[in-house]
Amino acid sequence: MRRVYLDNNATTPLAPEVFEAMKPFCLEDYGNASSIHWYGQRAKAAMEKAREQVARLLNARPSEVVFTSGGTEADNAAIFGIVEATRSETRHIVTTTIEHHAVLNTMKALEKRGVRVSFVRVGSDGVVDPADIERAIRPDTVLISVMHANNELGTLQPLEEIGRIAREREIYFHTDAVQSVGKIPVDVEKLGADLLSLSAHKLHGPKGVGALYVRKGTILRALLHGGHHERDRRPGTENVPGIVGLGKAAELAAEHLDEEATRVAALRDRLEEGILKDVPLTAVNGDRRRRLPTTTSIRFNYIEGEGFVIAMDLRGIACSTGAACSSGSLEPSHVLSAIGLAPEQARSSIRFSLGRFNTPEDIDHTLEILPAVAEQLRAVSPHYKKVGARG
Repeated sequence: MRRVYLDNNATTPLAPEVFEAMKPFCLEDYGNASSIHWYGQRAKAAMEKAREQVARLLNARPSEVVFTSGGTEADNAAIFGIVEATRSETRHIVTTTIEHHAVLNTMKALEKRGVRVSFVRVGSDGVVDPADIERAIRPDTVLISVMHANNELGTLQPLEEIGRIAREREIYFHTDAVQSVGKIPVDVEKLGADLLSLSAHKLHGPKGVGALYVRKGTILRALLHGGHHERDRRPGTENVPGIVGLGKAAELAAEHLDEEATRVAALRDRLEEGILKDVPLTAVNGDRRRRLPTTTSIRFNYIEGEGFVIAMDLRGIACSTGAACSSGSLEPSHVLSAIGLAPEQARSSIRFSLGRFNTPEDIDHTLEILPAVAEQLRAVSPHYKKVGARG
């Protein structure tokens, strides 16, 4: 069976160049980066090279890059870190309703501690209005946290405008850029971000490693307590092989960013147009202009999403109903609900996310199989039988 992987927003395949860069630090250069002997200094040098590679991708200083275990830790470190560093009786945060659960659940945990959080709604296009963010600001607002690219829709948020608002109000600004880094240009200076989260496994690097950009001068309380690693930002022995892998992945992304974005966007559009043409009662969720080149969310009316994913997988094609971290949830996607979809519409939506290793042949093969799968599933749908092809 030919297999096609169209779930790159969940995780990406490890690039061979990244694996080769990591291997020596698993087998030969195994020193602890905090040790002063030759082995330790080899590891330290490799880690600092990776820091430079990540910083270059973000247009940041190497000293502003803090290595973490991934995007979730980076989000928690940024949000908790700002709140804990703020000495005031009342603290308030502004965020959106479509954030990743790494942010939303952090906000909910803070609410239990008495921190006030404003969840700003997005439009039906999946994009937040900066004016709504500004209206949500209060005198005790200490942080604005808005994701760069949504993991389900791919929609891009107007971060430059939000960053400007944050600077004018002297409020810290964090963005979860896990889905955008390595796929489109991400410049922390242009975005005006004080803190930015990223994860290696979303850009063809290894799982279990990420980074938090912390602008120089940002007052941040450490989430963990221990040694003096990462300039006292994140204690614990560093995952040197993973960090080396993240650095190499960042380097590869920077080298091929524009050409890959153009190539993958063309494949995405080819898939999207083929589905809309050959499968009736389908529609694209979210803004089709302001989005990642890698991502499309398509609604297959009168088809149950989980059944569709299973049926496609049985034919060798991997896609998803939304965020991998929410797999198995009985509730409809909070993102799709936030843009105004009814529960049955949200449950009929499928995310296709492409990456570096997808080819035109992958798309053509998917389009050969998909229409028949949709037709078969609708044939057994009681809701579809009632409305027929009229919708």
